[in-house]
Amino acid sequence: EAALMEDAPRGDITSQATIPEGTRCVATLTAKGETVVAGLPLFAATFRVVDERCRIVPHVKEGEMVAPGTKLATVTGPARSVLTGERVALNFLQRLSGVASLTRKFVDAVAGTGCVILDTRKTTPLMRDLEKYAVTAGGGENHRRDLSEAILIKENHIAAAGGIAKAVIGARTIVGRRGFVEVEAETLDQVKQALEAGANRILLDNMTPAEVKKAVALVGKKAETEASGNMTLTTVRRYAEAGVGYISVGSLTHSAPAADLSLRVDL
Repeated sequence: EAALMEDAPRGDITSQATIPEGTRCVATLTAKGETVVAGLPLFAATFRVVDERCRIVPHVKEGEMVAPGTKLATVTGPARSVLTGERVALNFLQRLSGVASLTRKFVDAVAGTGCVILDTRKTTPLMRDLEKYAVTAGGGENHRRDLSEAILIKENHIAAAGGIAKAVIGARTIVGRRGFVEVEAETLDQVKQALEAGANRILLDNMTPAEVKKAVALVGKKAETEASGNMTLTTVRRYAEAGVGYISVGSLTHSAPAADLSLRVDL
């Protein structure tokens, strides 16, 4: 409702001016490029909010990889209503399908290594839940949703707290002795400190694949390991093969290109 109000605060005056009232239409949603589809329920809901007389029939499943030219859905209803909802519905679907498509590429890049691709909190403001949903549609998994959900001690926390040990001690006052605490480490020395402090997972930040391999060997089975920092489709497999259990990728949500989709009306 907020998105529709943003796009048509006083109605769609072009459709009202050019399309006779009572005109009905059929519109076909098509993928113009290879796409992992995510957001079809939101696409459909957009039209139903505009006009409950709109009927949306999906032709593919959520999370499905489709080829260029694939018909994804059919929208039937009053032409004015269909055109009023068109841009908002496509904006949601193109954004989420773009996130899902990029996620699938990262997941495929590490296939067979046992490494899990995670998202981050680098999301579009007010779109986090939708974008994190799209990551799962693409085969990835969600890192913590927000600052209230889990403790992740990063470099600024460490600096402000006076060191890793002090930061972890403070964290234990919130989550208890058995609660989950993740600590970011930028050097092997910090990895050792995080282990000694009792971190449950160590985030290996901006290390090379060779450094990550050494860190993983140092950690062994004493904690989980995660790598992050400017991961690309070219480099991500080398990090996965270094032995980390998780790789978090900010670009899944902050840099995913919109999927190339079109909605064409056939009266």
